[in-house]
Amino acid sequence: MNINKTARLCTIFLTFLTVSACTTVGPDYRVPSAAEVNNPAALGNFKGSGEAPFSQAPLPAHWWHLYQDPVLDGLIAKAFAANTDLRIASANLARARSVQREFEDASRPEVGVNAAPAYGKPSAVAMGLGERIPNSWLYDTGVRVSYQVDLFGKIARSIEASRADTQATEAALDMTRVTIAAETANAYADICGVGQQLLIAQKSVDIQQKFVQLTEDRVRTGRGTAFDISRVKSQLEQLKAALPTLQAQQKLGQYRLEALLGGLPGSLPEAVAHCGKPLKIDSPIPTGDGAALLKRRPDIRQAERRLAVATARIGVATADLYPSISLGMTAGSTGELAQFGAENAGRWSIGPLISWTLPSTGTARSRIAQAEASTDAELARFDGVVLNALRETESSLTVYARELDRNAALQAARDQSELAAEQARTLYRYGRTDFLTTLDADRTLASQESVLAASNTKLISDQVTLFLSLGGGWE
Repeated sequence: MNINKTARLCTIFLTFLTVSACTTVGPDYRVPSAAEVNNPAALGNFKGSGEAPFSQAPLPAHWWHLYQDPVLDGLIAKAFAANTDLRIASANLARARSVQREFEDASRPEVGVNAAPAYGKPSAVAMGLGERIPNSWLYDTGVRVSYQVDLFGKIARSIEASRADTQATEAALDMTRVTIAAETANAYADICGVGQQLLIAQKSVDIQQKFVQLTEDRVRTGRGTAFDISRVKSQLEQLKAALPTLQAQQKLGQYRLEALLGGLPGSLPEAVAHCGKPLKIDSPIPTGDGAALLKRRPDIRQAERRLAVATARIGVATADLYPSISLGMTAGSTGELAQFGAENAGRWSIGPLISWTLPSTGTARSRIAQAEASTDAELARFDGVVLNALRETESSLTVYARELDRNAALQAARDQSELAAEQARTLYRYGRTDFLTTLDADRTLASQESVLAASNTKLISDQVTLFLSLGGGWE
């Protein structure tokens, strides 16, 4: 092929590449000013954060460190490394990134090379020859370059949509991390809370067994009746009946935590499986403000990116109103193998392929309307996610604050019940009060301790729910 001709062809081809991005149809994305995320009322301090249990300091990235429990820190680190839901979310992100690369590759020229040696002969008649052409080795080799000319931005909008979709998938992965951190902390807290309830229940059983012994001694000395023994033993069996349920709850909590850690049943260390000391935060819980929440929560970021995807797809649909243009160029050599590379064996071609379905406006405009409706739906979903995030946070603040009040009242009631039970036992030992009074005091103490232990467990659960609402843990 003549060098000057080749240079001119390359110049023409590069000119097409230069003009390939003349315009990009469809709306340019920006967060709508009327979106709830821009509402000034959503950006200030939370209504419930002014109470004593809270501070308006920023939420730390790893909120579980506030418990100052190395075991909990290790469990969450292990869950981040092995949880199956996180593995699924990571695979989904890898897929989204591959899809993005596929769209980005569509904006680059496609190059193909072919080489086809063969033995035979061409048709003399087809070539306008009267004589027979002898058999010989033939060849056909060349280079093909094709390029989709993105005159109206369809490829650009497709890339924009795929990038936003990848970012939405990243946010989904972050949301999974937030959820796994909260669920792991909750499962461990439940195990420790039930462990504490088991210790309290067993302590009540031990105390009641001593009371049974005391009652039997009194009956032997003539200061009681067989009816007293029956009643005190009945109370003992009622206390024992609470143990199997708590033991089952402890096992279920262990299985739940093992699954979160990606382990088989029975794989928890003994110290974790039979934890009996509840988690505790000694300082006020930091909450930050609404502005920080809206930036931090991954589900809000995911919804915003879904809105960006839908907006970009309006441009993709709009581009179908215009013609599609592809530019192709081929160059090569065809002939007998013995004359490989001869000047008269060269061939080349260059030209555009224009495709435009007429009339195209009906189908294209229908797709544009569908894309616009999808965008409206995504905006509504985005607003809904923002409103739900604020609702969840305010609700969590209220529930935790009121459970703290309830817990304090239960603690005071339990302390008074313990004092009353000790006084009743002493008076009964010296014959200063009746059997039923002592029995009732013990029953009340056992009930109060059980309710208080359950409230202690619920406090931790409410704390974790609050941290989940605040969206911490993915950073």
